[in-house]
Amino acid sequence: MSEIYDSVDPGVVLHILVHKVILESLDKGVREGRQQVHAWLALLAARYNEAMSSDARTPVSSIDIDFSQCPQLQMLPQLVFALLRSPLLRLHEEGIHPDYRIYLQCLFSGLEPSSLVKAIYPVLVSYSSLDKQAFPRHTLSRAALIMSESPIFLLDAFTNLIVYYSSTADPSIPFPPPHDCLLRTTINSLKQDRCITPKLTFIHGGKDDPALFESYLIEEQDVDGSGFTTGSGFVSFRESVRNVAAEIFKEESGS
Repeated sequence: MSEIYDSVDPGVVLHILVHKVILESLDKGVREGRQQVHAWLALLAARYNEAMSSDARTPVSSIDIDFSQCPQLQMLPQLVFALLRSPLLRLHEEGIHPDYRIYLQCLFSGLEPSSLVKAIYPVLVSYSSLDKQAFPRHTLSRAALIMSESPIFLLDAFTNLIVYYSSTADPSIPFPPPHDCLLRTTINSLKQDRCITPKLTFIHGGKDDPALFESYLIEEQDVDGSGFTTGSGFVSFRESVRNVAAEIFKEESGS
């Protein structure tokens, strides 16, 4: 069983899941689609724990929902959380217009896996300077920005590219980035490789409204709401999945 898990491509899994949830939400509504996605991840976690442990008395706190023994699965909880936070599965009362959801259904249905992953869970890259990348991928959280101590970030959300200068960036760093630097070269390359041209936005954290950039920092946001919270976000989501997975694990183990 571990060999099967080790051969998983998380992008392909997300691709299949998105197609299924689009059909489910069209047939039974967005709420049902959301529930199915959450239930799918909990069931996967339960099956994984069954494969890795034969002890049905495993306490809830020991249920592994991080897939620690299988690197290929470790990104899935974040991808599912991001999918639930996506406008594709947000409710009308959260400010998502039905026409925009239809647009996303059409867009996501036509994307290949690697592009779909970016559209669902954007890539956040830090730069120590305009010509030097610092780290290739951060989690989508404010904590990641603070810990990196980098002055410049590039966020690739497939349809949007955002260059963000932190409020503590050295004032001598040119803004916006000049056309002859590595950051601009990277941006141009990303734009050329897209099936649709992404919108490019420059934000200086010390001068401009950072709301657009911060809206992508989803791991500190409530999976069922739109605001930043202190007790919810990705950590709370993981615990909810752990609890459901533990119940499935116990029931199927006959304990």
